[in-house]
Amino acid sequence: MMAEPRAQEQGQGQFSLLRQRRFLPFFGTQFLGAFNDNVFKNALIIMIAYQGADFSNTSPDVLTNLSAGLFILPFFLFSATAGQWIEKYEKARAIRVIKVLEVFIMLCAAVAFVAGQLGWLIALLFLMGAQSSFFGPAKYSYIPQHLSDDELVAGNALVQSGTFVAILIGTMLGGVLIANPGGREQVALVLVVLAMLGYFASRAIPMTPASQPELKINWNPVSETWRNISFIRQNRTVFLSVLGISWFWFLGATYLVQLPNYTRTALGGNEHVVTVLLTLFTVGIGAGSLLCNRMSGRRVELGLVPLGSMGLTVFGLDLYFAQPDVIIGELLSPAEFLQRAGSLRVIFDVVLIGIFGGFYIVPLFSLVQARSEAAHLSRVIAGNNILNALLMVISAVFAIAMLKAGLSIAELFMVVAILNASVAVYIYTLVPEFFMRFLVWLLIHSIYRVRKTGLDNIPDEGAVVLVCNHVSFVDAMIIAGCIHRPVRFVMYYKIYQLPILHFVFRTAGVIPIAGHNEDPELMEQAFVQIEETLKQGEVVCIFPEGRLTDNGEMNVFKPGIKRIIEATPVPVIPMALKGLWGSVFSRKNDFVLRRLYQGLRTRIGLVVGNSIAAEAVTVEALQAQVAELVNG
Repeated sequence: MMAEPRAQEQGQGQFSLLRQRRFLPFFGTQFLGAFNDNVFKNALIIMIAYQGADFSNTSPDVLTNLSAGLFILPFFLFSATAGQWIEKYEKARAIRVIKVLEVFIMLCAAVAFVAGQLGWLIALLFLMGAQSSFFGPAKYSYIPQHLSDDELVAGNALVQSGTFVAILIGTMLGGVLIANPGGREQVALVLVVLAMLGYFASRAIPMTPASQPELKINWNPVSETWRNISFIRQNRTVFLSVLGISWFWFLGATYLVQLPNYTRTALGGNEHVVTVLLTLFTVGIGAGSLLCNRMSGRRVELGLVPLGSMGLTVFGLDLYFAQPDVIIGELLSPAEFLQRAGSLRVIFDVVLIGIFGGFYIVPLFSLVQARSEAAHLSRVIAGNNILNALLMVISAVFAIAMLKAGLSIAELFMVVAILNASVAVYIYTLVPEFFMRFLVWLLIHSIYRVRKTGLDNIPDEGAVVLVCNHVSFVDAMIIAGCIHRPVRFVMYYKIYQLPILHFVFRTAGVIPIAGHNEDPELMEQAFVQIEETLKQGEVVCIFPEGRLTDNGEMNVFKPGIKRIIEATPVPVIPMALKGLWGSVFSRKNDFVLRRLYQGLRTRIGLVVGNSIAAEAVTVEALQAQVAELVNG
C-alpha cells in the first residue's frame, strides 16, 4: 500500500515520513502508548524502590522483579492469538480496539494510584502486558505494508527512536511526579489523559487491509506458539535475528529493572538521579536508532549489528569498573552526584550502551520485516514477542539468582556484558553474514569514502549481470557495500583464496573461477553456478578483465560475459570503480605505508550505467561503456 509518494525518493530526509498520513498517526499512536506505559511503570518502580516500605513488607528487589515478571507473562499467554488476530482483521481498526483497552486499564490504574493500592498496581501490569502483546504484531506488521523496502530502516529508526524518546519523557515524568507531594494523584491524571490522546490519534490511522482475512484462528496458545516459532525458523537468518532481538531485551530488561536499585545502593543517588540515568540510557538508544539510517545508507545494513554488540560489551564492562566508592549518608541529588569523582564516566557508559543498543536493534528488526513472508509477518512478530518475553523472564530470574548468590548489581552488569560477548560470537559463527557485512561496512566507512552514482539503475528484483573494471583486491567488498541487493561475485580464484579476505568472499557466496589453461574444471563449475544463480533471479557481478590492473588502465575484456548471456539472456549493467588505483589494496608499485596513509583519506566512486538488453550485448561495446564511465 503506497498511497503517498515515497519520502526518500523525493530526496527528503527520514523525518519527512512524519508529515505523511500513512506514518504520522501510527507514529503518534505508538509514541503516546509507550509514553503512557513508562509513566506508569517508572512511577511504580520508583514508588516500590523508595516508598515500598509504606505499602508492603516485601523486599523492594522482590517486588521489582515480580512486577517485571507479571508484565511479561501475558506475552506467553496471548501473543500466539494476537498474531493471528492482527493478520485476520484490518489493522487500523484492530489498533483502535487495543487503544480502547488501554483507556480502561489506565482508568483502573488511576484509581489504584490515588488509593495507594500497590498490590492492585502490580496486578494491573498484567493487563498492560496483555494490551502490549496485541499491539506489538500490529505495530511491526503495519510498517512494511505502508513503507517500501528502502524506507524500512528509516521507518524502524523513527519508531525505535520515538519509542525511546517516549520512554525518556515517560521515565522523567513518572519519576518526577511520584516524588512530589501529591504525586500519586498527578500520575493518575496523566495516565488517563495520555490514554485518551492515544485513542484519538489512532482514529486517523489509514485503513490497512488484513493480510489473511480467511485465516481461522487457532485458540490453543501452545500449538499456535509452536506454529509461530516454525514460521520464524523457515528462514535461518530471520530466526537467528529474532534470537538476537530477544537477547537485546534480556540486556535491556536487566539494565532498566536494576538501574533504580543500582543508583541507590552503588551510586548513592536519590530518585532524581535514577530518572537522569534512565533518561540518558533512553536518549542513547534513540540517538543510536536515528543514526542507523544515516550510517546504513537507507538500507538494511547487517554490519551495524556486530558494531552494536561490541559497544554493548565494552561499555557494559566499563560500567562495572566505573562505579565510585559509596559514601554512607543522605542520598545525593543529581547536582551532588555530578560533583562526585567518576560520575561522568558512569554517565558516559550509560549513554554509549544506549547508542550501541540502537545500532544493534534497528537493523535486526528491519531484517526480520524485509525477509519474512508477508502473509506470516504478524505471526512472526508474535513469535518474536514470545521469545522476547521468555528472555526477559529469564533476565528477571537470572538477576534474582545472581543477587541472592551475593553478587552486587554492578557485578551483575559485568556478568551480562561478558555473556553478551559470548552470545555475539555464537550468533556470528552460525551466520557469518553479520560479521562479513561489518568488515565491508568498516572498509567503505573508514579506509575509503565512497561516492555512489546511478544505483537506481539496478532493479529491485530480477536477474541481472553487473560488469565492472577491476582495480583492487577489495573491489567486490566495495560494490557489495554500496548495492542494496545481495550480489554473487565471480572472482579469480587466487584473489578468492587470499587470507582473511577468503572468509568474507566465501560468506558472500563468491563464485571462484580460473582460466581454461589453469583449471578447466573449476572454470566450467563457475559457469554452471552463474547460470543457476541467474535462473533464481539473483544479481551476478563479473570483472571481465579477468585480473587486476597492473598500471591503472583497463585490461582487455575476456569473452566470458558473452557465454553467460547466451546461456541465460538477462540485462547487463556496466559499472565503474574510480579513484582506487594507488590505494593500499591496489597493485601500484609504491611504498606500502604511503599507500596506506593515502588510502585512509581516499575518496573513491562507484558509477552505475544504464541497463543493456541481452540481445544488444557485445564484449567490445561493454568495454567501451565501462571505459566511458571510468573517464566520465
